[in-house]
Amino acid sequence: MGDISDKVKEKNKTGEFTETLTNSAEHGIINQRDFFDKDISNAKNLDGYYVVKNDDFVYNPRISNFAPVGPIKRNKLGRTGVMSPLYYVFRTHDIDKEYFEKYFDTVYWHRFMELNGDSGARADRFAIKDSVFVDMPIPYPNMDEQQKIGTFFKQLDDTIDLHQRKLDRLKLLKQGYLHQLFPKNDEEVPSIRFAYFENKWEQRKLGDLLTKNSKKNKDLNVTNVESVSNKTGFTKQTEQFEDYSVASADLSNYYVITEKQFAYNPSRINVGSIAYKAVGDDKSVVSPLYVSFSTKKLLNDGYLWNWFKTTSFQSQRERLSEGGVRDTLSFNQLSEMLINVPEYLEQEKIGSFFKQMDDAIALYLSKLDKLKSIKQSLLQKMFI
Repeated sequence: MGDISDKVKEKNKTGEFTETLTNSAEHGIINQRDFFDKDISNAKNLDGYYVVKNDDFVYNPRISNFAPVGPIKRNKLGRTGVMSPLYYVFRTHDIDKEYFEKYFDTVYWHRFMELNGDSGARADRFAIKDSVFVDMPIPYPNMDEQQKIGTFFKQLDDTIDLHQRKLDRLKLLKQGYLHQLFPKNDEEVPSIRFAYFENKWEQRKLGDLLTKNSKKNKDLNVTNVESVSNKTGFTKQTEQFEDYSVASADLSNYYVITEKQFAYNPSRINVGSIAYKAVGDDKSVVSPLYVSFSTKKLLNDGYLWNWFKTTSFQSQRERLSEGGVRDTLSFNQLSEMLINVPEYLEQEKIGSFFKQMDDAIALYLSKLDKLKSIKQSLLQKMFI
């Protein structure tokens, strides 16, 4: 490392630079306020901070799941900022910056850090002396091959960023439509409607439109135990808890969940732990602590599923939930909620529209995951 880089020792003594940067393992070098949603540094005491120019590299000793020995990232903001003296800032020469940056996306350099780090490191920080850090061996081919590898991964990163932006825009668009296709709390109809629907919406108690599921697994015919995740919906318990089932050995008291039924965790409904079992999904059982229900013929499942994501549901959930260590929402409390419903055909149209949006989001998410997986595989194959 010391042969191809120099430590940056320039401090912000004149106060010329005022933007404080941070090195995030997940997001790279970004504005401190963007990462923490507030200023951590004191604007009056930035004279002791290192000046970080564009293309400078920074090692952050803070460890995390994303960076078990701390991340090394390049400043690609196109501007100069300052960074805490807790970081190691360095500037490279005689090596392609794209190649060098991608090398630190691999795990090959972790072994050196683990062998040479100080044993007295804090639990959240990795400790290594500067004099040892610069002895890290960096394998690299000739400049032409470095540039070829660097360019290749830059193009791959650009493709990943493009798909991420499209995914973010779709999610934002969906949030906008959730606000527009459902009435606000004090309104009888939404701000936009599909063509040819003009009838007034009706306000109903949710309990009049739901049927509570009370079927237990008494005959023990169902052995597929599932939990409800706020990210993946119904999830096999062994997958959610890494091959470990927290279910009771006796499943006879568990609720049987079949097609077109909802279930939620009463103490985690505030973070969206609710799921819907679509047509064709395997039958399962869930903990008796869960609440399970289905809709009556007057209420469309897709419409209700998306209503659960609106501010109308969230505000009523906050009002009706019972406090304690965690807020909980029973089926009786859920039944007290008021929901504005149009005629069934309009409900169906709204549910179908959001289903198409969810399918598009899932498609982009799948593409993004595949691209990231391809990148990780190639990182391990194209570096040593």
